[in-house]
Amino acid sequence: MNSEEKTLVEIIDGNNQIDLAKYINYVSAPQAGAIATFSGTTRDTFEGKTVVELRYEAYVSMAIKNLKSICSAARSSWDLHSIAVAHRLGIVPVGETSVFVVVSATHRADALDACKFLIDELKASVPIWKKEVYSDGEVWKENPEFLERRLELGKDVGCCRRKIETAAHDKKSCCKPKVKVEEAID
Repeated sequence: MNSEEKTLVEIIDGNNQIDLAKYINYVSAPQAGAIATFSGTTRDTFEGKTVVELRYEAYVSMAIKNLKSICSAARSSWDLHSIAVAHRLGIVPVGETSVFVVVSATHRADALDACKFLIDELKASVPIWKKEVYSDGEVWKENPEFLERRLELGKDVGCCRRKIETAAHDKKSCCKPKVKVEEAID
């Protein structure tokens, strides 16, 4: 069976929730001794602000192409059986899943490492944009992984000629560096 047959990538539009069982069932197989998952859900607070919902938009055809490419890269680095990636668009209320990554492999190390790689690469390079809606306002969010990738490529000026800086958190956190965006000086 070729790798394309065992890779499922979906962008879910509208108010449809991600069916986690569907994707877990897709990657399940007798030869898969490990299934690793990542479920990104809308949390209720961010930096002391009350989050009401997230809103996602995407360049869908490019997002699907990029996701398939990332899945191919994962297959070339780890011994994987199946991969499934689903990302939701539109409004995602608190507590609901916006992104789900599932990987099956013979051994857990391959499944876990590939799962982390897939979500990190998705955040860094796939054209999906997130707006956080708070009880007192809203803001479009740039993923720290995306900004770090731009810095790695030597591009310290973002779109609209803004200078991008990252600063490390002063406490242990899963959220990577904080990102500061300033107007660039010509």
